[in-house]
Amino acid sequence: MCGIAGFINYPQGDIEKAKKFLFHRGPDAQTSFGYNNINLVHTRLSIQDVEHGAQPLVIGDWVIVFNGEIYNHLALRGKVASYIFQTQSDTETFLALYIEHGVSALSMCDGMFAFAILDKKSNTLILGRDRAGKKPLYYYKGAGSMVFASELNTLSNCVNKLRVDEKEIYSYIRNGFFYHEKTPFQDVYEVSPGSILTVTINDLIIQKNSFFDILDYYKKDKINEFESALSLVDEGLHKSVKDRLLSSDLEVGAFLSGGIDSSLIVAVASEYVDKLKTFTVKFDGSFDESKLAKLTAEKYETDHTEILISMNLKDDIETILCNYGEPFMDSSAVPSYYVSREAKKQVTVVLNGDGADELFGGYRRYVPVANNWIGLAKYFSQFANVLPKPNNKQSNLNYIYRLLKLSKKKGLDFYNSATNDIFEDVYSFDSNDTFERMEGFIMGLDRECISDLSKMLVMDFNCILPSDLLKKMDIATMAHSLEGRSPFLSKYMLELAPTLDDIFKVKGLKTKVILRQLGKKYLPETLINQPKRGFEVPLKKWVNGELRDNILDSLNGDCYSKEFFPKGFIGQLIEKKLDTSDEKRAKMLWTLYCLEVWKKNLV
Repeated sequence: MCGIAGFINYPQGDIEKAKKFLFHRGPDAQTSFGYNNINLVHTRLSIQDVEHGAQPLVIGDWVIVFNGEIYNHLALRGKVASYIFQTQSDTETFLALYIEHGVSALSMCDGMFAFAILDKKSNTLILGRDRAGKKPLYYYKGAGSMVFASELNTLSNCVNKLRVDEKEIYSYIRNGFFYHEKTPFQDVYEVSPGSILTVTINDLIIQKNSFFDILDYYKKDKINEFESALSLVDEGLHKSVKDRLLSSDLEVGAFLSGGIDSSLIVAVASEYVDKLKTFTVKFDGSFDESKLAKLTAEKYETDHTEILISMNLKDDIETILCNYGEPFMDSSAVPSYYVSREAKKQVTVVLNGDGADELFGGYRRYVPVANNWIGLAKYFSQFANVLPKPNNKQSNLNYIYRLLKLSKKKGLDFYNSATNDIFEDVYSFDSNDTFERMEGFIMGLDRECISDLSKMLVMDFNCILPSDLLKKMDIATMAHSLEGRSPFLSKYMLELAPTLDDIFKVKGLKTKVILRQLGKKYLPETLINQPKRGFEVPLKKWVNGELRDNILDSLNGDCYSKEFFPKGFIGQLIEKKLDTSDEKRAKMLWTLYCLEVWKKNLV
């Protein structure tokens, strides 16, 4: 795992500054490469071929800086006929493979990656990113120059006077994330997952191409024999976990919640590792899943660590949020930060369960979609206006209330209400270009000959997974120089899961049907039917308790958030004068607080 950056036609580019702001991603070595008007920067976290994997790597007229891991790289060396390898580095495999096969090389790779390849002969630079968007990559293009980096914080500190894009801030408030290539800054973009950019260095013309689209796999014929499907998932998970364990020269641990996903990872990993180190977040109160996690830890006799989150939140919160370089409202970033900090004290690589929900149907919102309850609920939607607003989001009342509200929505309104549900039904947003693009994407899926459940899974894979969940885990882990690996997002699983029949994912009220069945083979029975929580936090308690002063201080007076709402709206929100639940109020306040922290510290 590493950090990468580069400057094209940018004379004031500060190489040492780029190294400084990427140091946490690569504390083991910081190097650079210069060629004409191009400078490439690499910071290294040594995990594979520790002795010989230095970068930038040069093969003939080709130069690469690479961030990530290619887990099947040794097997892929057989596909390179014209090159004699000098190291055991996956970066060397990747570059040699790309030189011989071009873009098609990316489709062969099982891994997570972001890279920049300089082709001196054609005077082009190729930027690329893995299928799911595990590894981040941003770029600035303006005034005849281009700068790229692994993190927004690096980019914003290396490019002079970036301007805030108010339109995208508006989108963040509504959606809870920045959509696809958009960022909070003008002229700054994110390379889309599963794509490459080919940049002609002389004129900085960018050609964009995709090498992976998960929709293609949802269109394939379905596997509808359950035992066969179960066997394939079991086999695929074993292969994915094993590859991610063996492709490290350092000890590998695992995050462990009380849910099925991480527990399955730990169960399988324990077949290959004795005394696997596992790490669990512990909360006071009803959100604590540490007892459930301990059941798996005890069953597989892991070396288990519990992290109690309570004491330093008030002092740490701005540091945690500022790591993202953008307004970031996913409150599970907090436990992710703490569990990563603790894990780094013992290991440098951890496995996690990211991606399982978006591939195998793990969220409760999938249930009404899969069962076609939305259409039925339309006949009862008027009752949403007379039901009391629920304060507990885990309650059946909240589920029914939201279902009735959902039934009256479509397009982007439907998606936002079903997922983040921040300002839905409280404030109506005017349209903009980003909203129209998202609407177009959603409406385009409606025209595809795939199930409604598949459409929702495709939306989540393209929206909240890369823009929220994977970004959260990458930044949280790399803030502590810790590498996170996600077996559920392997090439094999990404190609398999979409081809499974819907009923193997959601059946009646049950989610992740096939993973729950697999869990019966490996996990304590108590875990099998637990609801989805992940690293969930007591947000309402935080907003009204230990973070109350932080939030009110930031939103009272002449705060930045007031630019995006009518006069008096935020005051009404603070004073509990809006007709909404306490849970939803906390979510809105938290979203705006994250915006204020970003604006105060990073702009």
